[in-house]
Amino acid sequence: MSKDTTGVRFKAKLLRPARSAKGESWTFLVLPRSASEKLPRRGRTGVEGKINGHPFHATLEPDGQLSHWLKVDQSLLAASGAAAGDTVELEMAPVAKEPEPELPRDFRQALAASPQARAVWEATTTIARIDWIHWIESAKQARTRQSRIGKACDLLASGEKRVCCFDSSGFYSKSLSAPEAAEG
Repeated sequence: MSKDTTGVRFKAKLLRPARSAKGESWTFLVLPRSASEKLPRRGRTGVEGKINGHPFHATLEPDGQLSHWLKVDQSLLAASGAAAGDTVELEMAPVAKEPEPELPRDFRQALAASPQARAVWEATTTIARIDWIHWIESAKQARTRQSRIGKACDLLASGEKRVCCFDSSGFYSKSLSAPEAAEG
């Protein structure tokens, strides 16, 4: 972990999602609100840390309750020696510099078709780009996603560097949440 960031330590229970793609095996955990409050933002946040002593880098997702949740994939689960239902020990800190988000293919194509939008996109901050992508990806329907891509390009082309009226924590709009945990 970085020496220049303040870390948080906590324990959390690994949960299995109620719904996941066939053949997909992963768990997740929800950070205690007191741990999330020590992070720099309620939206997507890059962290580095340790789970049961095993190092990892990840992006925390907002849970819609002013906290975050962490997806623990099969490889991290195996490396940490944990299983669904176990309580794990974590320590984490925000990354010193947020990594550049990967542009979804459909949004990348739309930006390529609009030089003005692309120019403003390239002049925005990494955090602003994360929020734009998060806003697009939080759409529940394909039609809404396409509408948001079009609106993003229009807003960017008009000089807007930040997505307007998007609650990246999901708290006020309830558009974001942690996965539902399977019973048992």
